[in-house]
Formats: sequence, structure tokens, C-alpha cells
Amino acid sequence: MVKQQRSIPVMTAVLDAVAERLETSDEASIRIPEICESTGINYGSVYHHFGSRDGVIEAAYEMIFTRLAEQDLEMLHEANIAVSTFEAYVGAMAPLVDIVSNGDARRARRALRLRIVAASQTRPPLRELIAQAQMRLTDELTQIVRYGQDRGWLRNDLNAHLIAVLMQALVFGRNLDDASAKPVGDDQWGGAMAVVFSEVLHLSPGIGSA
Repeated sequence: MVKQQRSIPVMTAVLDAVAERLETSDEASIRIPEICESTGINYGSVYHHFGSRDGVIEAAYEMIFTRLAEQDLEMLHEANIAVSTFEAYVGAMAPLVDIVSNGDARRARRALRLRIVAASQTRPPLRELIAQAQMRLTDELTQIVRYGQDRGWLRNDLNAHLIAVLMQALVFGRNLDDASAKPVGDDQWGGAMAVVFSEVLHLSPGIGSA
């Protein structure tokens, strides 16, 4: 247990250094000796923890993929628990729907996650890591949706898991339009997302507003 606890800072430092490079460049930029030099971590320790250069890169990809999604989940969770009425819920969630969909920064985040998913298709170990990470993230989002359903703020005639998948599909799927020569503008997309959000709200706003 002590050895495992001591290894956590080692793994984190390496993964942070690799992730920083992957976020601004491609895998060709990853040189394990350079990572060791920048982090001060022994070359042998890196291979002891991750097995190979590919193991380091795959672990960093999984960390980036999870970290990006968890940042959005944290925003949704905080908005959930901060409100007690239907009106406050709508007021808190509506801006977040727009925030996670629009802007250059969000476009870059979506592209990075898509790049990781694409990389996983030809790398079975990475594919398994991403599959497990995606399952955990969807489960967390499902719990956030169920929280709203339990209070009568979201429709109960739709499965919470289905709503969670639909929300991710809409945001993540915008990558297809990002690649278009004439992508949909942020204003248009924001309006469309607002319509979708209104469709999953409870049909009787009075319920849950007490």
C-alpha cells in the first residue's frame, strides 16, 4: 500500500507531462527521455508503471478523455444541487447547455476527444480504457439526470440513461459539422440545443417548484 501511494505522484507527473504535449501536438512529439528529464522521474520507473511508450501514451489519452468530460459533469452537478425549484433549475441549466456546445475552446475540446476515440479504434488496450471511461462518465451523467427526474424537473417518461446518451451525442456529434466547409453558427446551434433541452423538461413546470 505504501509503495502504491508513493507511485501515484510519479504516475501523475508523467501523465500530466505527456498529456500537455498530446493536447498541443501529436504522438510523434512524445519522447520518454524528454519526459523523464522534464519531470525528474527515473526512466526505469516510467516503464515499470506503464510498460512501454505506448502504455504511457494510452494512459495519458484516457486521462485527458476523462478529465475533459468530468469538468463538464462537475458543472452540471454543481448546478443541480444549488437549486431547489423548477424555475431555478431551468435558469441554471440553460446557460450550461450553451456553454458546453459553443465557442472555439469547446470546438477544440470536442476535436481532442474525437481524436482520442479515433486513436482507440486501432489500439485495443486504449479502446478498452476509453470504453470503461465512457461507461463511467455516462453512469455519472445518468445520475445527474435522475436527480432532476426525482424532483419532477425532467420528464420521467424518458429513461435517464437514454437522456444522458442523447445529451452526449448532440454535443459530441457536432464534430461532424465542425468539419464542414460551412458549419452551423453558434447562435443557430444554441437555439437548436435550447429546443432539445426544453423537450426533456417536465411537461408540467409546476411540479417540483414548491
